Amino acid sequence: MARRQFQDVFEDVLVGSVTADLANVADGDEVAQSITVTGAALGDFVLVSCSIDTADGTLTGTVTSADTVEIVLANNTGSGLNLGSATFKAIVLSPRADLF
Repeated sequence: MARRQFQDVFEDVLVGSVTADLANVADGDEVAQSITVTGAALGDFVLVSCSIDTADGTLTGTVTSADTVEIVLANNTGSGLNLGSATFKAIVLSPRADLF
């Protein structure tokens, strides 16, 4: 049953990914990477993941403009953070307009 739990809530499920080597992130700083997700729109929900351990960094995603998701890696670990090359994935969930 869980597979159908949100079936009637979302109009579209969109995906995108990018492989990037993000810069060294100083403690208290953040770095962003854009991903093209065709069909993404402002107000959509975003789930993000990384192919490697984020080493206690915080990864978030937001639709910033049509077809564009910005993934942000924030570092509040107490020291510098350098992940190296990784694949970042975004799933964008477009809610049904008649529900909101």
